[in-house]
Amino acid sequence: MPVLHLSNTARSAAVDAVVDLIDAGSAGGTIKIYDGSMPATVETAVSTQTLLATLTFSDPAFGDDENGVATANSITSDASADATGTAGWARIADSDGTDIMDVDVTATGGGGTIEINTTSIVAGGSVAITAFTVTMPSGA
Repeated sequence: MPVLHLSNTARSAAVDAVVDLIDAGSAGGTIKIYDGSMPATVETAVSTQTLLATLTFSDPAFGDDENGVATANSITSDASADATGTAGWARIADSDGTDIMDVDVTATGGGGTIEINTTSIVAGGSVAITAFTVTMPSGA
């Protein structure tokens, strides 16, 4: 079994490289929350999943990382959700629409990459993310 251990310097460089991609373009990147199953890759187009809400990152999206963990700056809520459904995953893109990453979405305490107060989103309702971090693991 392969073994890889990264220094904190390497972890920080890696997480910075990823989150800096969200800052490409002239404005804040987006978090689009969907129902259904996450596609196999970020390059796979969204198909039968329904867009529930779109939130916008600050620009820049993330502050300085600490030991491979980057914490998002404030995220603008979606004051009026697009559709009713159960949030399951989100696609994150820069402001030009270039897809960067897909992440799981769970209710607070559920251990997801993004945690929201409830995964039951109602059309016209507000959707907010109070905290979001991206972590580069130290290795395996």
